[in-house]
Amino acid sequence: MKLSARKFTLVAGLLAVAVSAAQAETVKFEAPVAQKEAIKLDFADGSKHFFLLVRREGRSEGQGPLADASVVEYGAHDIVPGVGGEPRGYLEFTRADGDKAYIKWVIQAVFVPGPDGKPKLLDNGVWQVVSGTGKLAKLKGAGTFHLVPAGPTDRRFVLEGELIQ
Repeated sequence: MKLSARKFTLVAGLLAVAVSAAQAETVKFEAPVAQKEAIKLDFADGSKHFFLLVRREGRSEGQGPLADASVVEYGAHDIVPGVGGEPRGYLEFTRADGDKAYIKWVIQAVFVPGPDGKPKLLDNGVWQVVSGTGKLAKLKGAGTFHLVPAGPTDRRFVLEGELIQ
């Protein structure tokens, strides 16, 4: 079956409109979160290795469809201080209208020599939207994830990337 030039132009035009309607929005948002619950396993082998299951809560700041939403972290942090670790988990974003988005994140924690000779922690990784509800049910996206200490148990999550709604 051959398409005439006119039909081809019409189909190409419709595809262009559909693609432009789904353009990714570049976003940067942060979520300061405070620890609410924790279960910790400290290894008794002198390594300082620990495994921490944590729930932290906060509110997102920034731009995009997840700005000004409540945020809950469900995290698993497997860390050997001064050596490295593999934190990972999920963030549940709940907007004022009750719609939710679920973001999966993974970090590779690396300790490097700091300017004072003490180990400096680099906590960098990636995130991706895995599902949502309501108006966020079709939300897709991914980007970089930075975990910044904001106290002994509080953290600031910095997410940059692209979202398509």
